[in-house]
Amino acid sequence: MKAMVMREICNLNENKNPLELRNVPDPTPGENELLVRVLTCGVCHTELDEIEGRTPPPRLPIILGHQVVGKVEQTGSKVIRFKPGDRVGVAWIYSACDKCKFCLSGRENLCPDFRATGRDANGGYAEYMTVPEDFAYRIPDIFSDSEAAPLLCAGAIGYRSLKLTTLKDGQNLGLTGFGASGHLVLKMVNHKFPNTKVFVFARSEKEREFARELGAVWAGNTDEMTPERLDSIIDTTPAWKPVVEALKNLDSGGRLVINAIRKENIDIEYLLNLDYPTHLWMEKEIKSVANVTRVDVVEFLKLAAEIPIKPEVQEYPLEEANRALLELKERKIRGAKVLRVSENSL
Repeated sequence: MKAMVMREICNLNENKNPLELRNVPDPTPGENELLVRVLTCGVCHTELDEIEGRTPPPRLPIILGHQVVGKVEQTGSKVIRFKPGDRVGVAWIYSACDKCKFCLSGRENLCPDFRATGRDANGGYAEYMTVPEDFAYRIPDIFSDSEAAPLLCAGAIGYRSLKLTTLKDGQNLGLTGFGASGHLVLKMVNHKFPNTKVFVFARSEKEREFARELGAVWAGNTDEMTPERLDSIIDTTPAWKPVVEALKNLDSGGRLVINAIRKENIDIEYLLNLDYPTHLWMEKEIKSVANVTRVDVVEFLKLAAEIPIKPEVQEYPLEEANRALLELKERKIRGAKVLRVSENSL
């Protein structure tokens, strides 16, 4: 099969083609696994973190990709929930132990044996992949293959982030960064919290214009002050400056949720500007988001189908994965980027 393979950790500013197109053996499913023919796979900022070494080290060589939509090609001997021809999705959570205190309390995202798709097991930047049956999801018919892909990470992690804000209808929400996850969160808020005002911080005027198109009441630059204080903020950026600047706009008792697997250190000096009375006093909180659970994915796919949430997507052929990643690095974003791997036919 064809696959875009990551061979080593590198700097994208120095190596514009970190993935190599290769022919590799087709994977074989285990007794509890599905063999999935990949139709589409979303391109996520986490892949940039993997390539540039900001995540726990991936198994090398590795096939990236954790927003996967595909058709079941073959099932293992003990699979009972799926059959060949079913359309399924695969998210960031590839497996967990199901036995530790975190798994038993519904927090499998914190499991010490958490395995990530496209980091600890080969992902969807390929024609085929395998996945444990219990970590695959049925895709609602309302979504095309390209629309469904970003829902599996950008949407699901955005949904978890929104839950962690504890936002109530009518409270003000800020979004720092407005890429794949941010634009899906705004669509969720419009549905779940119709009286909530959303304020967006983004570097690009195109992103700010896009946010206003989707219903943001205000959109400005990262270091601007909002016309009203914010009860909650979700940060989806790779940098520290937006975190420090956002805290100035957070109301007393408010919560900032950081939706990022790692932060780049290019602007680490901004942390030195963190001033306790300005940024954190009056019981302001900072909470991180770590991975997703299966419940997050299932609940979000149901909600997305009900609304419905249709992501804005840009499609690229599998062979142009490097171009999609580089554009993501350069913040050339409107919605979500998706690789088209094969067509939806039996």
